[in-house]
Amino acid sequence: MSKETLRAIGTNLKTLLWAVILALAVWVAAVTAADPDEERTLPAPIQVEVVGQDSGLVISSEYPKQVAVSLRAPVSVWERLDNDPASVRAILDLSGLSSGEHAVNIQVQVNERPVKIVSVTPANVTLFLEPVATRTVAVELSIAGQPATGYQSGEPSLDPLQVVVAGPESLVNTVTRARIAINLDGLREAIGRSIPVDLLNENGQVVRGLSVSPQEVQVNLAITQQGGYRDLAVKVTVQGQVASGYRLTDISVFPPVVTVYSSDPNVVLELPGVVETLPLDLQNASEDIATRLDLNLPQGVSVVGEQTVMILAGISPIESSLTLSNELVQVVGLPPGLTAQVLPPTVDVIVSGPLPLLDTLTRQDIRVTVDLSGLEVGTHQLTPKVEILIADVIVETILPGTVEVTLSPAQTPNPNLPPTPTPTPTPTPQSSLLGWEAHPASPFPPRRPTRAVVIP
Repeated sequence: MSKETLRAIGTNLKTLLWAVILALAVWVAAVTAADPDEERTLPAPIQVEVVGQDSGLVISSEYPKQVAVSLRAPVSVWERLDNDPASVRAILDLSGLSSGEHAVNIQVQVNERPVKIVSVTPANVTLFLEPVATRTVAVELSIAGQPATGYQSGEPSLDPLQVVVAGPESLVNTVTRARIAINLDGLREAIGRSIPVDLLNENGQVVRGLSVSPQEVQVNLAITQQGGYRDLAVKVTVQGQVASGYRLTDISVFPPVVTVYSSDPNVVLELPGVVETLPLDLQNASEDIATRLDLNLPQGVSVVGEQTVMILAGISPIESSLTLSNELVQVVGLPPGLTAQVLPPTVDVIVSGPLPLLDTLTRQDIRVTVDLSGLEVGTHQLTPKVEILIADVIVETILPGTVEVTLSPAQTPNPNLPPTPTPTPTPTPQSSLLGWEAHPASPFPPRRPTRAVVIP
């Protein structure tokens, strides 16, 4: 092959190579523009996984359990990482490490590609490996407090009597005893339950970071009542009736059970299961009662501790309801130059409240109105408003719930016509609800309110 031919091939090859490089650069630029790289920190920290740890060793020092990871990757890769956080792992490899102190790098693995790991915080940890040690420790029972008066505790039993402690050797060696604790204050019944075990050092401080097997110990302890003592329920005796219109809601006694004592145990055993109080006087009571009463005990029997009991008696007004028929609907806020016609002109109002208050209700205590402020000529459907001046009496229902109000221009009087004489109204006597007459402006006949059935 001639030199000219070789020179031509070399020139063309160089041109072809530059063309390939230029095309590759254009392709990379196009891909980067369509899917640009972004540098971000993963929104959630990554849990550190420990692998390769010798089964005979244990980590006895604190070390970070999570790391923050920053990556650089295309947007499309970030979308996959966001949908699958488990694709990023942080590994602490302890393979081949013996007991002692070690500085270990945290390895981050990302299953998606392409990805560049920018930073890991922290990047490495220092930890201490120790041999695993076990030890058997006897269980001690710590008892605090005393049973209720008249009761005594027996001998406790524990199951098991020993527990096995496991963990770092240096920590296991600090354990001097295993303890469970119970409190007998005020107890009247036997104990039979499982109680967690605490590991203590020589200073009586709790040692943590060790495993205990079993973690709980069953404790059984009998508690019995001594001779001559007995627990009795308290029964409140009452006399008299509460005031009219009121009812007794509840009676409470504190304490509900008392302990009595006699030097003759047979006298105590012959008592019924309850002890009564002296009578609680409810005659004409209209409010709650809080008082202390003595107990009615036979000769030779006394109460242990406080000699009286607290009595709380709840007394409340009887709730009732009342129907007020044909209450006149009054107009307020009538625009100037207009007249109003209300249909129907009266409504029935059902109210409820304490019976003593309903018995005092009069016409002056109730007002039914419709507000016409801002309304124009025409027909309107409005909801009446009921005002009651007595507290604790509430409106239950208005019948009907709406009234029709027709607004029309007021007629101008003709000055040529003689004035119409105004009749003198007949006064209506005011009385309680049980004797109400018809309202002077009402077209309906006189009526009496209807009282609902009262259920105490």
